[in-house]
Amino acid sequence: MKTTSLDSALDGFLDYLVIEKGLRRSSVQAYGRDLKAYLDTLEGMGVATAASADEDGLELHLIKLSRRGLKSSSRARALSSIRHFHRFLHREGLSATAIGHDVSAPRKGGRIPTVLTISQVESLLAQPDTTTALGSRDRAMLELAYGAGLRVSELCGLTMESLITRERVVRVTGKGGRERIVPYGRPAADALARYIDGSRGALVRGPITLKLFLNNRGGAISRVGFFKKLRSYAVSAGIPRDVSPHVLRHSFATHLLEGGADLRLVQELLGHADISTTQIYTHVDRRHIIEAHRAFHPRAGG
Repeated sequence: MKTTSLDSALDGFLDYLVIEKGLRRSSVQAYGRDLKAYLDTLEGMGVATAASADEDGLELHLIKLSRRGLKSSSRARALSSIRHFHRFLHREGLSATAIGHDVSAPRKGGRIPTVLTISQVESLLAQPDTTTALGSRDRAMLELAYGAGLRVSELCGLTMESLITRERVVRVTGKGGRERIVPYGRPAADALARYIDGSRGALVRGPITLKLFLNNRGGAISRVGFFKKLRSYAVSAGIPRDVSPHVLRHSFATHLLEGGADLRLVQELLGHADISTTQIYTHVDRRHIIEAHRAFHPRAGG
């Protein structure tokens, strides 16, 4: 195992975030602040190298953060940074294990969002009759809502120009007029292609509209219209709970975190301005680091 100082290990990790992960400067700086405080704790314990860090140092650091009066959301964010750092060290051969996996994240108060299981999502997505124009539209909407974690207003507001099909990404304008680019997987791409190339033309009435998802009168489908369709499909799928468009968004975020996505990546995909908003999803266990959305989303496909 290679031996390296804590400071050198941190520099290598921050370089990795910039060069390989392509994170924004603000995200990298946030990682740096969290991890510098953590390394100060380790150095105070006499830990000098990355290989000699262990769970005791991590637990002590979280206690120190709590005693300083930091909110649970801030402590959970720090733990996310530390876990990500140690996974990097393990992968680079700088530590024997990726510590932090068994340390529970501080929970933020408030209601944990309703989340579907992956099998429930699969059943829900299978409900639309894709031999009809409206069923093909509904399948494409469901796949994109779950595959990209969109708000219902974002989904219904999409235009034909919102899709960058060659790269399998969608350009979304979220709250506060903030624009973000979100990837979607192969199943969503296939459903969108079937809808756009075949069924959408059958729904057009009168002047051509640029809105992506149309109702049976040729106008843009409304949020209420999609909500009613979703509820109907949930009932036919035998899902024993009220399902709203936001439940699909919650499921998107939770399944990404369960698959190994870093919290800050999920923050960017969801379009949350503040990572504390994303903290509601930290009740799940993150098991593995996987580098990109398509590597760990359950319906990313090829």
